[in-house]
Amino acid sequence: MNPAALLRALRPHQWVKNLFVLAALIFAHGERGDLFAWGPDVARTLYAFAAFCMGASAIYLVNDALDVESDRKHPEKRHRPIASGAVSIPLAIGTAVLCAALAAFFGLQAQGEPHSVLLIVGIYVVLNFFYSVRLKHVVLVDAFCIAAGFLLRVLAGGCAAGAQISHWLLLCTLFLALFLALCKRRAETDLLGEGRGEHRAILLEYNTGFLDQMMTVLAACTIVTYTMYTVAPETSAKFGTERPLVWTVPFVVFGLARYMLLVQTRKGGGNPTRLFLGGDPWFLLNTLGWAAVALWCVAG
Repeated sequence: MNPAALLRALRPHQWVKNLFVLAALIFAHGERGDLFAWGPDVARTLYAFAAFCMGASAIYLVNDALDVESDRKHPEKRHRPIASGAVSIPLAIGTAVLCAALAAFFGLQAQGEPHSVLLIVGIYVVLNFFYSVRLKHVVLVDAFCIAAGFLLRVLAGGCAAGAQISHWLLLCTLFLALFLALCKRRAETDLLGEGRGEHRAILLEYNTGFLDQMMTVLAACTIVTYTMYTVAPETSAKFGTERPLVWTVPFVVFGLARYMLLVQTRKGGGNPTRLFLGGDPWFLLNTLGWAAVALWCVAG
């Protein structure tokens, strides 16, 4: 067994997506100014974060085991540990079961109100299992399954923190997740070209004209819903008016525009995790700027 290859098969770099679990803790608890006053909420939210990390890794292992033959025909995915043979399929499935058990344990520790985090994590794992087996082969349904995963992350974070989540924040999450999913399809279409059907037949049902139109619409929806959240009366009541969260909107607009530019110029925009981890300096700098201004507004 190659421990390093097994660790790569878990895709820990993808855990950055689970930061959406923390959204409710940060944006729904503006009325609590003392960190120590909501320390238990922080602990439960971190358990929820860990549960989604383990659940996601379990699904990645199962997905790669199911797609091993098609991944070997992909110019990038053929280097994945399972596709390359560095990790055997039995070892991958056994590790996936262990990760699922850890996800259940962490979900149980996270508790949750009004819904159990364990239940939400379970729905996430089941949904993504069916996504890996069948739903990723159905046009548009594949994108909505990915978006549902992000919504479940936000909901789990809200339940763990005992916080009510704004409907604007949920809508923004939905549109952003759909935007990222279709951007990935756009990048795959460009990368694989006419031979993309050999890797996954569903890619033949997408074309760049449709994807570009949908990306534009979803980017606009994301900007509008995020802006509405920042100026909503309940948001002002939580964070005050001296440091309005609306100041973060320009960073969101720039980030979406930069991401679309990278996708359409084939400069790595198909992998959001890679960009968040420093794949594009301007995108990373903008993300850090948004985080700094958002935390300044929330802390204020």
